[in-house]
Amino acid sequence: MEIVMSGIAKAFGTNQVLRDVSITLKEGEVHALMGENGAGKSTLMNILTGIHKADAGKITIDGVERTFPNPREAELNGVAFIHQELNIWPNLTLLENLYLMRPKRNKFGMLDKKAMLEEAQNTCRELGIELPLTTEAGLCSVGHQQMTEILRILMLDAKVVIMDEPTAGLDPGERVRLRNFISEFSHDRIVLISTHIVSDIEYISTRNAIMKAGEIVDVGTTAELVKQIEGKVWNCTIPASKLPECEMRLHIINQRGEDHNQVSIRYLSEHSEIDGSVTTEPRLEDLYLWLFPQTDLEKEDR
Repeated sequence: MEIVMSGIAKAFGTNQVLRDVSITLKEGEVHALMGENGAGKSTLMNILTGIHKADAGKITIDGVERTFPNPREAELNGVAFIHQELNIWPNLTLLENLYLMRPKRNKFGMLDKKAMLEEAQNTCRELGIELPLTTEAGLCSVGHQQMTEILRILMLDAKVVIMDEPTAGLDPGERVRLRNFISEFSHDRIVLISTHIVSDIEYISTRNAIMKAGEIVDVGTTAELVKQIEGKVWNCTIPASKLPECEMRLHIINQRGEDHNQVSIRYLSEHSEIDGSVTTEPRLEDLYLWLFPQTDLEKEDR
């Protein structure tokens, strides 16, 4: 399966949100959208899933031009969007949430609970996950709610899974479990993720698209993209007393207290700024902060 978005443009009033955006999504790959707030990531995903209509451009699925009139129609055709705000009813069990949106029900409007549970348990085993299916969703962790939402669309045979900030609000253990889950089900599907938690993208993405001011400015694997900042990521150790001065003049992206009142820092620069600095292997998060130097990764949420 292959989705090609070509020349996509979208404006809201005088605000041009997307400008001639083109991207190809292939089966078996996890595609990541990176960019600051307002870069156009959410709008692009909304167009693909029928929430918005593009002003220009086209979308083809396996060579056939397609658009969806609404998200429900997209989901029924195998293209599902999981928003950051999950579609979960807290007073229902995870199992009831799984089947609430099922298109096939018997004449009484309900599915047999035993059959529901058996099907859900079998699917969980196939995917290698554990969920407290008979527990009310409001009593479950955000991670379990997130995986339930994903499980629901997989049981509807979604072939394209689009996710907005899937790891937001998860603790470190839940983030690892969700990353592994995404990697597992992506083998025979197209997965598109938008997230500001760049370290999570680095672990699971096959290809990354960097968006800036409504345009895709670069696309590639993590290894390909981070070559842009080889020799520009530095490590060194300084006395703690010098940290405030260094914070004023350097682009410090990480710091850690050490013994004897010392601080190790990681900073971005075209050249060494402190005696004793050594270059280190760049990561995707380093590239993100190089391209978007004003970004606060703890505050970014879109």
